[in-house]
Amino acid sequence: MDAANTPPDQHSAAEAVMPRGELAARHLAMPAHTNPAGNIFGGWIMASMDAAAGMTTTRLAEAQTVTVAVSNMVFMQPVKVGDTVCFYTDVKRIGRTSITLDVEVWVLRHGCGQRIKVTQAEFTFVVVGEDGRPRQITPQTRQ
Repeated sequence: MDAANTPPDQHSAAEAVMPRGELAARHLAMPAHTNPAGNIFGGWIMASMDAAAGMTTTRLAEAQTVTVAVSNMVFMQPVKVGDTVCFYTDVKRIGRTSITLDVEVWVLRHGCGQRIKVTQAEFTFVVVGEDGRPRQITPQTRQ
């Protein structure tokens, strides 16, 4: 049985009942975002997760941040046209030059009803200066 067909009660990552972290972005899943199977393309979800995480890290660091790693990406449920897609970010760790976030994606089917967790991943960003090179994060950001 693959993850897309696994009921939420049988998929350990989908056991959460509430999103972790803060709502960083929200989008309406549109027909232009679909794959050949008619579901929302995973690449669109991943790009939207990256954008939501980037907005969070930029705000926290008060500087430009760039994605350096994505890990533990799990697609648990399909996203359908008309779903409200909500992107939540939760700070996992702040290092000397990097910020790592857990990003969760939850949907409201056709914009209403119970939230369903559909995707999760870990994103790591590095804070960069105007020269594009990593720069140290200010001490107050690490608190």
